[in-house]
Amino acid sequence: MAKKEKKHLNAKQVAYEKKQEQEGRKVVNWIFGVLIVVAAAFCLMSIYMYG
Repeated sequence: MAKKEKKHLNAKQVAYEKKQEQEGRKVVNWIFGVLIVVAAAFCLMSIYMYG
């Protein structure tokens, strides 16, 4: 967003934008966490079945 556009945003809009960014990061972190858990479970299952 350009500086000129930022000047026209009021405090409520800036706070909303910040909140949305934080929630988006939280969702991304949850997705990566679930993928890591699923990958670990797959590795353990593979070791159990073929090991």
